[in-house]
Amino acid sequence: MEWVETTAKSIEAAQEAALDQLGVGADEAEFEVIEEPRPGLFGRMRGEARIRARVRPATVRPKQERRRKGRSDKSSKPTAAAKKSSAAPETDTGTETAAIETEAVATDTPTDSAPTRRPRRSSSNKPKNSQQSKDTPMSNDDRPESTVTPEEVGAAAVAFMDGLTESFGLDGSSVLDVDGLELELNVDGSELGLLVGPGGRTLNAVQDLARVAAQRRLGDHETRLRIDVAGYRERREAALAKFASDVAEQVRTSGTPRSLEAMSSADRKVIHDVLNDEDGVSSRSVGEDPDRRIIVDPA
Repeated sequence: MEWVETTAKSIEAAQEAALDQLGVGADEAEFEVIEEPRPGLFGRMRGEARIRARVRPATVRPKQERRRKGRSDKSSKPTAAAKKSSAAPETDTGTETAAIETEAVATDTPTDSAPTRRPRRSSSNKPKNSQQSKDTPMSNDDRPESTVTPEEVGAAAVAFMDGLTESFGLDGSSVLDVDGLELELNVDGSELGLLVGPGGRTLNAVQDLARVAAQRRLGDHETRLRIDVAGYRERREAALAKFASDVAEQVRTSGTPRSLEAMSSADRKVIHDVLNDEDGVSSRSVGEDPDRRIIVDPA
């Protein structure tokens, strides 16, 4: 994914402007600060912040090795404490998403009232740098280059959507369009509103699930997947474009700024793109998600 470069009075404002250009949330982007504002006289800042940002490459959570149950040393007999601990119930740690596995953590409860002293491990026997290596995140330069092709990611997304529509008992067919790293998957059919939901929220969740399914199957990749159902996104973008043009005309005529309702980052991007081509007005985003909204000002 290519980088975009933005400038603003502060780093936070520059980051928000970059998110509007990319059409993603803050958790889906990564930033690099190129230049920071410099302190001037009387506590005022001089210059502008300049950053660059891009959509964060998809990463896959490594699978954790599970312990095999029912295996014990034949030469040793299980102690009473071991029997009690093995009988302790397991507690569920919670469900993340439908595509991410849940893991149960067994809790061992001491049965003796008196505390048991454990031998102190000497510092010479501790593994060195093991915890540090686990806690140190992998940088973009250290991450191995992905060998997954966009066609493979698209095929995985098509298989996921075909299976989803079949599970819902719906009649739909998936059509994939590949343009470099950009993947456009359209599901055509009738009565597919269940996959769209109010305001497209279900469609956005389905799109995220399709991305996770492709990650779990293929591994790390840098493609950008966009899913549309029955032409919903195309119709919504056309409606947003007309709405933005009408607002621009109202602001030009009245000379008064207008605040729009809170929108998603993808919808804000459509509004900003249209207003950038309108004369006599300018646009800016204020607030924090999910209440972030656009202000249209007379130029």
